Amino acid sequence: MARKVLFIVNDPVATAGMLTEAFAGNGFDVQTFEVVPWSRVHDLKVDVTFPEPAGYDVIVALGARWPVYSGLPWVAAEIRFVRDALSAGAAVLGVCFGGQLLAVAHGGTVTRSAAPELGWFDLDTEDPALVPGGPWFQWHFDRWTLPPGATEIARTAAASQAFLLGHSLALQFHPELDQALLARWIADDRDRDIENLGVGEDDLLRRTAELESDAKRRVYQLVRTFISRADGEGRR
Repeated sequence: MARKVLFIVNDPVATAGMLTEAFAGNGFDVQTFEVVPWSRVHDLKVDVTFPEPAGYDVIVALGARWPVYSGLPWVAAEIRFVRDALSAGAAVLGVCFGGQLLAVAHGGTVTRSAAPELGWFDLDTEDPALVPGGPWFQWHFDRWTLPPGATEIARTAAASQAFLLGHSLALQFHPELDQALLARWIADDRDRDIENLGVGEDDLLRRTAELESDAKRRVYQLVRTFISRADGEGRR
């Protein structure tokens, strides 16, 4: 029987991108759970009942345009869901908003960053077998403080980029990003982040086209290593 991964799609524009193929290529049955649908992006106080986590081997909490500290009731519910998933023996991968959510779930904090990052950035990594140095795509305005017991494994000058704690891995960057997903994000840049940060839209598109093939290889490596190490801990 194929193992199961559940992608938590918090924001309808922040889908799983290249992570979908990476998990499917490693023998996983891919399922998704939508938190905020398109019809509610201007009215975020949705009533969300998260699924039972016990039936999944891996949970992937994806990104969102809203901060973890927004006070939205479903954010608190998702933090509880992540804790329940870890207690049930699932491995949890958090991406950007999802990584920050993992930080809070483990007792860390998330605050506004004085140095937001948007574009492709190299990382300083202590564990290149799991998180290669990059470059990796960033689009974030917040940063976490490491929760107690976490091991930071990657960072930039502006922010912590990856930590491990138990069978969870938090990422600040976006391994899922490909050209199609970037085009959606640019089209949906309602707050004009690209313009406000002085980033060239054409440069983003060109750089993404140049790096997508190598980024795909590194995404597969990250997912394979994450799964292998989680399995090695004897989660079940």
